[in-house]
Amino acid sequence: MKRTFNAVIKRDEGWWIGWVQEIPGVNSQGKTRAELMKNLRSALKEALEFNREDALAAAKTDYEEEAILV
Repeated sequence: MKRTFNAVIKRDEGWWIGWVQEIPGVNSQGKTRAELMKNLRSALKEALEFNREDALAAAKTDYEEEAILV
């Protein structure tokens, strides 16, 4: 399933920097806008995988997964 997230990006002293709005702590930088976007995708993917593993570990057993639409 594809999901859409929003990034706040800006150029600062020769670097492109960005933050993913929906996930605290997901940010990155790059020398070009394209490099920044690639780095943000990678950081976001890693954060989502880590959060999923963390949630499943906390639930341990006998859990259900349910989609949440907002």
